[in-house]
Amino acid sequence: MELDSVVPWGRSLSEYKAMFSLSSHDLNKKILGCADGPASFNAELSKMGGNVISIDPIYQFDAGEIKSRIDEVCSQVLYEVSRNRGDYVWKNIPNVETLGKVRMDAMRTFLADYEAAKNADRYLNASLPVLPFNDGEFEIALCSHYLFLYSGYVNQNQHILSMKELCRVAKEVRVYPLLSMSNNEESPHLRPAIAELEADGISVSLVEVDYEFQKGATKMLVANV
Repeated sequence: MELDSVVPWGRSLSEYKAMFSLSSHDLNKKILGCADGPASFNAELSKMGGNVISIDPIYQFDAGEIKSRIDEVCSQVLYEVSRNRGDYVWKNIPNVETLGKVRMDAMRTFLADYEAAKNADRYLNASLPVLPFNDGEFEIALCSHYLFLYSGYVNQNQHILSMKELCRVAKEVRVYPLLSMSNNEESPHLRPAIAELEADGISVSLVEVDYEFQKGATKMLVANV
């Protein structure tokens, strides 16, 4: 993976709690964060005594390289959001300026944690659809802003393989959002992926969450193995 092809964009623990309806009980479980990028979820939860491992191919780079890339893309990302502000719900985050502050705060927290935590194997260079973990190693796997969102870049077969792999390594899988980034409509890969999981005997449901920034993104997928 080339770093200049990546747009690092990080979310906080409070956003993860809302996106995935994570209870205090959930946060005490062994958690896998998939495609976490420069989110502060791992740093914040680990500081509270949580047990979480994050995976992302961006973790092949060091903190300085990731910070440089964040600095390169941040203003462009905010410009694109501003240009398409009608695609977003400005409720918890009232404007683009606040969005920039919230995201940069999360990414700074990540960067401060990253090098030491990477040496402790809390951040691993790995990616779907093949994960370096044992069957059922995690109690919950979370996948934020990757599967289904990037439906134009990740094909249906990759979605199915990725969902099956998440269900292999975790007893419960939660994925958010379920809309494609290109049109804010349900990903065309969602129903085929659900059908494949159900054919494997996995229980799948779509659950309302108390979070919406991408307009219409009000549900997460929950798979129980």
